[in-house]
Amino acid sequence: MIRQRVIVHGRVQAVGFRFSARVEAQRLGVSGWIRNRNDGAVEAEIEGEEASVASMLAWLDEGPPGADVTSLSTADREPIGERGFRVLS
Repeated sequence: MIRQRVIVHGRVQAVGFRFSARVEAQRLGVSGWIRNRNDGAVEAEIEGEEASVASMLAWLDEGPPGADVTSLSTADREPIGERGFRVLS
């Protein structure tokens, strides 16, 4: 079990990014949360099996149709046993 903090930069707000990410997270079986930041980026924490988290990070690096991801930064976090994936405001 691993957990990653992710910051996604680019055209990632007002394109359905967070809600599409929730659908993808549920499909992959990862937990965590995602939210918009005031600087126009999207921030998330993703927790799950290493392969599933890697797949989610790859999805975040592309985003949904309409998004234009220019960079993705990650940082390791301690897993907390979170269940479910939430879109935060």
